[in-house]
This record gives sequence, C-alpha cells and structure tokens, in this order.
Amino acid sequence: MTAPRQTAPTHGLRSKVPAITLLFWVIKIVTTGMGETSSDYFVKTFDPVPVVLLAAVVFVACLLVQLRADRYIAWRYWLLVTMVSVFGTMVADVAHIVVGVPYAYSTAAFAAVLLVVFVLWKRSEGTLSIHSITSTRRELFYWAVVMIAFALGTAAGDLTAMTLGMGYWASAVLFGVVILVPGLVFWRRPRTAVPAFWVAYIATRPFGASIADGLAVSHTRGGLDLGTGPVSLVALGVLVVLVAIAARRPAETPLPTLAGQQLS
Repeated sequence: MTAPRQTAPTHGLRSKVPAITLLFWVIKIVTTGMGETSSDYFVKTFDPVPVVLLAAVVFVACLLVQLRADRYIAWRYWLLVTMVSVFGTMVADVAHIVVGVPYAYSTAAFAAVLLVVFVLWKRSEGTLSIHSITSTRRELFYWAVVMIAFALGTAAGDLTAMTLGMGYWASAVLFGVVILVPGLVFWRRPRTAVPAFWVAYIATRPFGASIADGLAVSHTRGGLDLGTGPVSLVALGVLVVLVAIAARRPAETPLPTLAGQQLS
C-alpha cells in the first residue's frame, strides 16, 4: 500500500479567490462580455500583431500583481480575470482567423488541454476546489485553468453562433441553460459540487460573450449594431462599480471554515 498523501497544513492560510456568490457570477459574466468586444475592437481597429503582443505583456504583468498578494484582493483578482478574458479571446481568435483552425477543432483542442491541466492539478494537489487556492503552485494551476477555460468558451461560443448557425442570442440561451443546470441540480451535492462549478464557470464565457456580441455586431449578423467600442465602455463602467461593491465585502473566509467544501 502507498502512504496517504501528505498535505500542508492550512490553518491560518487565506484563499486568494473570492467567495462564490451571485455577485461573483455577475462580475464574471460582465468580464466575459467586455473581453469579447474589447478584443474585437482592438484587433480590428489596430494592427492585430502588436495588439496581441501588448495584451500578452499586460496579462503577464497583471498575473504577477495577483501572485504577489497574500490574500484575495478584489481589484487585483478581477483585473487579472479581465485581462484573461481579453487575451484568452485573442488566443482563440488567432487560432481560427490567423492559423485557420475550424472552431470545432479548436474547441476540442482547448477542451483536451483543459482536461490535461485538471488531471495534473488533481494529481499534484489532491483537490480541484477553488477554496484551496492558498499556495503559488495551486494558484498557477487555477489561473492556467481559467485561461484555457476562457479560450475554450470563446471557441465554443463561436462554434454554436457561427459554425452551427444558431446566432448569438440562441447561443446565449443555450449556455445559460448549461450554467443553470449544474447550479440547480449538482452545486450543493458534495460529490458533484466541484465539477458543477467548473462546468458553470466555463459556460459563463460563451454566455457573456454571446450577449455582448449580440449587442455589438451589425444587424446583418443578427446583432443590435451598438458597436464593440461602446459596448466595451459600458461593460467597463459596470465592471468598475461591481468590483467596488465586491471590495467592500469581507475579503476572504478562513480556510478551516471551508474544510467541508474542499472537495476532490
């Protein structure tokens, strides 16, 4: 028999991710929509090569700012999520527009990569629970999953809206259902809470992006033609207000009270 896995004591450590509340999901969806339209605006307004490179640099800088924190700090966390949304969208779009990879292939590829990262994370740390993000290694696994999840969600949303011809609003309804089913059926069941969270988390990306695209794109593409620039600015304003509200709430919960939620 092999010896049981030895885990580091968690007493006194604080999680570096926010509590999973309604506000969390609302902010997450707003960042996805803003990332979608902001990415489209910048790559279509300016030379896409330097734009993508600059986005990569800003993303790395925001990641370093987040990693230096010793606890969850609202503005640091959500600034990085926003940059993940923008840069993750660009990565998925480059795979299709520049390299020419069909959305079906890129969706399958990102899903496979995400599965590999999940397996490595689980084998390394023994849990995929976001309530256990208390070390740099776990946080790096977490942000790797978040990054790939955004790219996967972008490809999946474009697959349903464009390749399958569903359009943006029907795609938003589809992914809205995908979010609600895990939340209503599996979220509070101990054995399925963690996978339910990650399914919902991934689905928020195409859900928010489909809504943002539906607002921004032209009438000929099934949208309201409000423009990617204006939609991005409005989303940014909403995001700033929501993050300010989040910052005024309790920053974190001590890990001992979350022991029952640290699910494998």
